[in-house]
Amino acid sequence: MAAMKGILQSEALTKYILETSAYPREHEQLKGLREATVEKHNFWSVMNVPVDEGLFISMLLKIMNAKKTIEVGVFTGYSLLATALALPQDGKIIAIDPDKEAYQTGLPFIRKAGVEHKINFISSEAITVLNDLIADGKEEGTVDFAFVDADKENYINYHEPLLKLVKVGGVIAYDNTLWFGSVAQSDEEEMMDFLRAGRVHLRKLNEFLASDPRIELSHLSIGDGVALCRRLH
Repeated sequence: MAAMKGILQSEALTKYILETSAYPREHEQLKGLREATVEKHNFWSVMNVPVDEGLFISMLLKIMNAKKTIEVGVFTGYSLLATALALPQDGKIIAIDPDKEAYQTGLPFIRKAGVEHKINFISSEAITVLNDLIADGKEEGTVDFAFVDADKENYINYHEPLLKLVKVGGVIAYDNTLWFGSVAQSDEEEMMDFLRAGRVHLRKLNEFLASDPRIELSHLSIGDGVALCRRLH
């Protein structure tokens, strides 16, 4: 079984939230995608968002009446499918990830859910695609919502192009911003190498976002931390 993803220190509380409120509301195809990801990728299935976070994204998109989104980092597509299910029939998602093989794991479930027509999957490094969208001249200020769950060292580099692409009042969501709680640990504390490396980039991002006057910021402790940035102007 894959490790649970989140920052709650109580495994019992995490289990309670998932079993009481999340799993009973999980779409059948999302459950299938989640289980297929665990079977194929085992530990790395933790790269997908947890079920309760997927439900939060879905509700947020519906509250926003979102129709057009960008997803930077797809993996097997749990958050992508949650987004596609939440958007209206004419909704559009630009989904970017260089790992097309991982996306293939989730694609059968996306097709069974009847939402593949909403997704434009681009197998590429994200910064190239984002800059190309801006250069196109037709995409700036047209995106309702952007979800970033990708290479942590580039989060801060994605911020500028995403601010241009997202409309005023639109939202950029950065995932994993609390990085298993390591962002609050001191430099002297022991931690795994991947935690220490990601922690540096995410602390830098969090400090930057906290002082960015162009956004309204809400930092949530759901999943592994989500920073919601609403574009002000």
